[in-house]
Amino acid sequence: MHEDFERCVRAVQAKDDRFDGWFFTAVLTTRIYCRASCPVVPPKPENMTFYPSAAAAQEAGFRACKRCRPDASPGSPRWNERADLVARAMRLIADGVVDSDGVSGLAARLGYSVRQVERHVRAELGAGPLSLARAQRAQTARLLIETTSLPMIDVALAAGFGSVRTFNDTVREVFALSPTELRARVRTTPSTAPGTLNLRLPYRKPLFPDNLFGHLVATGVPGVEEWRDGAYRRTLRLPHGAGVVALKPEDGYIGCRLTLSDLRDLSTAISRCRRLLDLDADPVAVDDLLAADPLLGPLVKAAPGRRVPRTVDGDEFAVRAVLGQQVSTAAARTHAARLVLAHGEPVDDADGGLTHVFPDATALAGIDPESLAMPRSRKRTLLGLVAELTEGGLDLGTGSDWQRARERLQALPGFGPWTVESIAMRSLGDPDAFLPTDLGVKVAAKAYGLGPAALVAHAERWRPWRAYAVQHLWATGDHPINRLPAA
Repeated sequence: MHEDFERCVRAVQAKDDRFDGWFFTAVLTTRIYCRASCPVVPPKPENMTFYPSAAAAQEAGFRACKRCRPDASPGSPRWNERADLVARAMRLIADGVVDSDGVSGLAARLGYSVRQVERHVRAELGAGPLSLARAQRAQTARLLIETTSLPMIDVALAAGFGSVRTFNDTVREVFALSPTELRARVRTTPSTAPGTLNLRLPYRKPLFPDNLFGHLVATGVPGVEEWRDGAYRRTLRLPHGAGVVALKPEDGYIGCRLTLSDLRDLSTAISRCRRLLDLDADPVAVDDLLAADPLLGPLVKAAPGRRVPRTVDGDEFAVRAVLGQQVSTAAARTHAARLVLAHGEPVDDADGGLTHVFPDATALAGIDPESLAMPRSRKRTLLGLVAELTEGGLDLGTGSDWQRARERLQALPGFGPWTVESIAMRSLGDPDAFLPTDLGVKVAAKAYGLGPAALVAHAERWRPWRAYAVQHLWATGDHPINRLPAA
């Protein structure tokens, strides 16, 4: 996108917010960089140059615009639409892997050498993994400076900086303001509750929240998830401790209230919440393709901007998918709630009724099969999945290889097409995952005169957005997953 100069210029001149996060505009005369929709008068085209990432613009010596705050724009949809090396690397960087494990740890997770990762990421993003992680640390620092009253030394450590001096230098370089000056610009009163932050998560319009929040609430596990005061709330398992998030659909953004036991988890928590709600999607591209289909066209027109509800933890959803095999939604929730009570990590939730973090694979490894109230075949399926997750053979995390993960799942006992594709859609985040054997999808297709074979053939025209087509097909049924819960 950033290499198409004329198209970028037109987007900037039109202040088109659909392109925020796709590219960044650097102004040669002022040495600042902006998002496409910056409200200031656009510079002359000869004074514009474009970068694929904020980190690349920073590396080139440009500072962030104080008006449009380009670091707070939605992420590029490219990284959640693809499964290649660079896309996987970007998802892992957003999840905090470079900060916790360094570039060598990132390369190990990807299965490539450090040199290969550096070369591929720089070729596409204009900056290496360290610079991308640095840009993310700067954004986290700004959020902490502006939304909390933490001392600056605590902000520096929580944002992932190795020293206060590096923190000060980075903030001045990126924002052209010292940390103290940045805090002085804030008109709102920072949160005083320890570990609690109130944020806004941006997205590209349109967004249809009904199925997104309806699905999460209708399938929610008691004690782990709830709907309270018009917000979806859930517990989070994060690298440095547990957290609780409340996500509320607002006009133009998602309200996000985070309570963290360790503020070093802020950027990771934000990344996982954005992934959960599919906030970095490009709904215009998705809707344009699906609306051209005579079957889906009226559904897309009635509800533009549908997102795919995903997950904050790939392993958790895989376990829940197995628990949901061939049973009702209510039964699946009951099975999951029993696991949570027996093996989950307790949490304190002063604002609601959340009680536990969903147990990880390690906590489930020693489970007694006789304690599971389910058929013997499903017990075997669950235990096989847990063993594969704990032994490291199956990666369902943000940087996973989608095809390899599918192959490993298919090799496990009890994993048929529905379970594999459900996990591909929700855990892996594959936008082209498709569930032709799902009951709701089959019922909707039958109403349109499509049998199983005809549905699979017809769905070829929905690629690469078949997961979004599934959301529209599900919406034809009368089920709580399609409705925004009452406040």
